[in-house]
Amino acid sequence: MTSHERKPIPSIALTTDSSFLTAWSNDTDFESVFSRQVQGLGKEGDVLVGISTSGNSENVIAAIKQAKFKGLKTVVFTGISGGRMNGLADVTIYVPSEDTQRIQEGHIMTGQILCGLIEDDFLS
Repeated sequence: MTSHERKPIPSIALTTDSSFLTAWSNDTDFESVFSRQVQGLGKEGDVLVGISTSGNSENVIAAIKQAKFKGLKTVVFTGISGGRMNGLADVTIYVPSEDTQRIQEGHIMTGQILCGLIEDDFLS
């Protein structure tokens, strides 16, 4: 069985709804732009993945807090210190660097590895 033949895995990127992003951040604030979506869409047992090179992104921190409140599992990708996200998520993946570009490259590689492992699990 290939990945195209398996049952789909439900997922959504909270960064892609440009109508919501602009309306909410223009009329309310940008800090709650992701937590508001988690509040409306998240269900207990879902997984929220947050990404912040510094670990200090207010909008990602707020989304993680909302996710924990709603009973979602949380995973964070961040840099070496973890910033303010340190200890906030169920799982934190630290890229051992302070260089933004290296952290982002580490996030991409680690994310691809995790997606492959998850897909392998679904196919077995």
